[in-house]
Amino acid sequence: MSILRSFNIGVSGLSASGAGMNVVSDNISNAGTNGFKASRAEFQDVLAVSLKGIEGGDQFGAGTKLAHIKPMMTQGDVARTESITDLAIQGDGFFKVKAPFGNGFTRDGSMHFNKDGELVNSDGYKVLGFKSNEDGVLTNKEGEIKLGNTTIPAQATEKVKLSMNLDSRASVKEFDPNNPEETSNFSSSITVYDNVGTARLVTAYYNKTADNNWTYRIMADGADAQGGQAGTMVQMAEGQLVFNDKGQLQEEIETSNSFNFNKGARQDQKISFSWGESIAEGGDGTDASTQYGSGSAVARHTQDGASAATLGSLSFNDDGILTAVYDNGETRDIAQIAIAKFDNNEGLFKMGKNLFKESKNSGQPAMGKPGEAGRGQVLSKSIELSNVDIASEFVNLMTSQRNFQANAKTISTADKMMQEIFRIKG
Repeated sequence: MSILRSFNIGVSGLSASGAGMNVVSDNISNAGTNGFKASRAEFQDVLAVSLKGIEGGDQFGAGTKLAHIKPMMTQGDVARTESITDLAIQGDGFFKVKAPFGNGFTRDGSMHFNKDGELVNSDGYKVLGFKSNEDGVLTNKEGEIKLGNTTIPAQATEKVKLSMNLDSRASVKEFDPNNPEETSNFSSSITVYDNVGTARLVTAYYNKTADNNWTYRIMADGADAQGGQAGTMVQMAEGQLVFNDKGQLQEEIETSNSFNFNKGARQDQKISFSWGESIAEGGDGTDASTQYGSGSAVARHTQDGASAATLGSLSFNDDGILTAVYDNGETRDIAQIAIAKFDNNEGLFKMGKNLFKESKNSGQPAMGKPGEAGRGQVLSKSIELSNVDIASEFVNLMTSQRNFQANAKTISTADKMMQEIFRIKG
């Protein structure tokens, strides 16, 4: 009897409306969950009977059913925080973690370092990224992000680069190693490091020997030199600087180089001094020291040595690179956050705890660095919030309620019709 079919149709509507309420309720309950992605219930009609058989035409429906629960993978709002390990993805992609079920993927970037120096999420699952090598250079090797040793060894100075001008108007002066300050045309001091990381102050003395020709001598106080006496300067390197008639550096000639510091330092340390790329080295004079008719002065100098140091602070930049800053001022890149990209984000399988795992529908993850090949950027000191729109969910809530009431009315009306039939019999 068609009236009995009305009961079943009404029940299907109640079931579908109830399932839709579950989806809406889940969205509302997770409005405050970091990185949560809302879902949408999608329904389909159920076809039961055709009045004309296989010829089609007039057909009775058999109600409705919940067909799909579609994840809404839109971007959530990004909130700023004060934690250096809070990260948010602006754009496509997921963080990758080692979960008990295997590889997990999440948009929740609330992370921290555990007692072993490993970057983990709020459940203690290790976050994966691209490691750096011993020199702090990032590689494409994927692994756990870990601080490792919080101290770095000393680095002996190997190269010193100076950018300066020597006054072409200076007169020729004869150098006296016992009185270098008074017998040189110009001098400047530089701090270098021996092999055990001890800072050593050396002074470069410059003497004009002829037009366009200068001799440099690198000296250290005897208090820092092996076998030296405090207050007496000891020469450790010497050479010539030759300029052309345009004041450009034509050639650098090194005649001696042997740094012998005391107090346990390795002897015969070699420190290469460069005044820029000379013309003899293929330069054009634009990136080298000069000899112009203006006062002698050092514009800048750099050296590559450092003392042993301990970790001072950590920071992520907006490329997802974790950088360690040490108390000697040196910085090193430790790792870079890896971003997983899927062909179909909506096909991911929810595992709870803000985690997804790959499925046949999502495809396999393609791992890469932030900003590469369509992957989103990583924002430091930021958290992606839930993308649930409370206003829309309240409207969906009222719609589901009205649908439920309407289907319940269908059942109560069909029940009254059945009662009328029973009265006929009576």
